Amino acid sequence: MFVEGLANEMTWIVGQKDLASSFGSGLANVLATPVLVGFCEECCRMMVDPSLSSGEQTVGTEVCIRHIAATPLGMKVTVRAVLTKIDGRSLHFDVEAHDEIEKVAEGTHTRFIIDSTRFSDKLNNKKEKLKG
Repeated sequence: MFVEGLANEMTWIVGQKDLASSFGSGLANVLATPVLVGFCEECCRMMVDPSLSSGEQTVGTEVCIRHIAATPLGMKVTVRAVLTKIDGRSLHFDVEAHDEIEKVAEGTHTRFIIDSTRFSDKLNNKKEKLKG
Protein backbone atom coordinates (compact mmCIF):
# COMPACT_ATOMS: atom_id res chain seq x y z
CA MET A 1 0.00 0.00 0.00
CA PHE A 2 1.08 3.57 -0.56
CA VAL A 3 1.85 5.93 2.30
CA GLU A 4 2.67 9.59 2.18
CA GLY A 5 6.34 10.13 2.96
CA LEU A 6 7.46 7.07 0.99
CA ALA A 7 10.76 7.93 -0.73
CA ASN A 8 13.01 6.55 -3.43
CA GLU A 9 16.44 7.49 -4.70
CA MET A 10 18.07 6.44 -7.96
CA THR A 11 21.38 7.33 -9.60
CA TRP A 12 22.32 7.50 -13.29
CA ILE A 13 25.56 8.32 -15.07
CA VAL A 14 25.08 10.86 -17.84
CA GLY A 15 25.84 9.10 -21.11
CA GLN A 16 26.27 10.37 -24.65
CA LYS A 17 22.62 9.60 -25.49
CA ASP A 18 21.51 11.73 -22.49
CA LEU A 19 23.12 14.94 -23.74
CA ALA A 20 21.08 17.82 -25.13
CA SER A 21 23.29 17.74 -28.24
CA SER A 22 22.43 14.07 -28.85
CA PHE A 23 18.82 14.12 -27.71
CA GLY A 24 17.87 17.06 -29.91
CA SER A 25 16.86 19.48 -27.18
CA GLY A 26 19.82 21.81 -27.65
CA LEU A 27 23.41 22.01 -28.79
CA ALA A 28 25.21 21.87 -25.43
CA ASN A 29 27.03 18.75 -24.30
CA VAL A 30 25.12 18.62 -21.00
CA LEU A 31 22.30 16.52 -19.57
CA ALA A 32 19.16 17.24 -21.62
CA THR A 33 16.18 18.55 -19.70
CA PRO A 34 13.79 15.96 -21.24
CA VAL A 35 16.15 13.18 -20.13
CA LEU A 36 16.31 14.64 -16.62
CA VAL A 37 12.51 14.72 -16.55
CA GLY A 38 12.55 11.06 -17.58
CA PHE A 39 14.93 10.25 -14.71
CA CYS A 40 12.52 11.95 -12.29
CA GLU A 41 9.52 10.07 -13.66
CA GLU A 42 11.37 6.74 -13.51
CA CYS A 43 12.36 7.33 -9.88
CA CYS A 44 8.72 7.93 -8.95
CA ARG A 45 7.44 5.00 -10.99
CA MET A 46 9.95 2.57 -9.53
CA MET A 47 8.92 3.66 -6.04
CA VAL A 48 5.25 2.77 -6.45
CA ASP A 49 5.36 -0.17 -8.88
CA PRO A 50 5.99 -2.81 -6.18
CA SER A 51 2.80 -1.75 -4.34
CA LEU A 52 0.46 -1.90 -7.35
CA SER A 53 -2.13 -4.63 -7.65
CA SER A 54 -1.91 -7.13 -10.47
CA GLY A 55 -3.08 -5.53 -13.72
CA GLU A 56 -2.31 -1.99 -12.57
CA GLN A 57 0.37 0.45 -13.68
CA THR A 58 0.95 4.16 -13.40
CA VAL A 59 1.22 6.81 -16.06
CA GLY A 60 2.68 10.28 -15.71
CA THR A 61 0.09 13.03 -15.97
CA GLU A 62 1.95 16.15 -14.87
CA VAL A 63 5.56 17.28 -14.59
CA CYS A 64 6.82 20.61 -13.29
CA ILE A 65 10.62 20.57 -13.12
CA ARG A 66 13.04 23.49 -12.83
CA HIS A 67 16.38 22.47 -14.40
CA ILE A 68 18.69 24.83 -12.51
CA ALA A 69 22.23 23.64 -13.24
CA ALA A 70 24.03 21.85 -16.06
CA THR A 71 25.59 18.39 -15.70
CA PRO A 72 28.35 17.20 -18.05
CA LEU A 73 28.91 13.83 -19.70
CA GLY A 74 30.08 11.11 -17.30
CA MET A 75 28.85 12.73 -14.09
CA LYS A 76 26.44 10.97 -11.73
CA VAL A 77 22.94 12.36 -11.22
CA THR A 78 20.91 11.24 -8.22
CA VAL A 79 17.17 11.80 -8.13
CA ARG A 80 15.23 11.66 -4.87
CA ALA A 81 11.44 11.47 -4.95
CA VAL A 82 9.00 11.67 -2.05
CA LEU A 83 5.33 10.71 -2.27
CA THR A 84 3.66 13.78 -0.78
CA LYS A 85 -0.04 13.23 -1.45
CA ILE A 86 -2.40 10.41 -2.36
CA ASP A 87 -5.69 11.55 -3.86
CA GLY A 88 -7.63 8.48 -4.93
CA ARG A 89 -5.69 7.06 -7.86
CA SER A 90 -3.60 10.22 -8.22
CA LEU A 91 -0.11 10.14 -6.68
CA HIS A 92 1.81 13.39 -6.13
CA PHE A 93 5.58 13.59 -5.67
CA ASP A 94 8.24 16.14 -4.83
CA VAL A 95 11.43 15.50 -6.78
CA GLU A 96 14.95 16.81 -6.50
CA ALA A 97 18.09 15.96 -8.47
CA HIS A 98 21.74 16.51 -7.63
CA ASP A 99 24.87 15.83 -9.59
CA GLU A 100 28.15 15.20 -7.80
CA ILE A 101 28.61 18.94 -7.19
CA GLU A 102 25.23 20.64 -6.73
CA LYS A 103 21.45 20.55 -6.94
CA VAL A 104 20.49 20.47 -10.62
CA ALA A 105 16.69 20.23 -10.50
CA GLU A 106 13.63 20.47 -8.30
CA GLY A 107 9.92 20.15 -8.85
CA THR A 108 6.82 18.02 -8.72
CA HIS A 109 5.40 15.06 -10.59
CA THR A 110 1.97 13.42 -10.65
CA ARG A 111 1.23 9.83 -11.66
CA PHE A 112 -2.16 8.17 -12.06
CA ILE A 113 -2.93 4.52 -11.31
CA ILE A 114 -4.60 2.82 -14.28
CA ASP A 115 -5.99 -0.60 -15.16
CA SER A 116 -3.56 -1.92 -17.78
CA THR A 117 -6.14 -3.89 -19.77
CA ARG A 118 -8.69 -1.08 -19.87
CA PHE A 119 -5.97 1.38 -20.91
CA SER A 120 -4.77 -0.94 -23.68
CA ASP A 121 -8.34 -1.45 -24.90
CA LYS A 122 -8.88 2.32 -25.12
CA LEU A 123 -5.69 2.72 -27.15
CA ASN A 124 -6.68 -0.09 -29.51
CA ASN A 125 -10.12 1.51 -29.97
CA LYS A 126 -8.45 4.80 -30.78
CA LYS A 127 -6.26 3.11 -33.42
CA GLU A 128 -9.33 1.44 -34.94
CA LYS A 129 -11.13 4.81 -35.19
CA LEU A 130 -8.13 6.19 -37.08
CA LYS A 131 -8.34 3.37 -39.62
CA GLY A 132 -11.92 4.53 -40.18
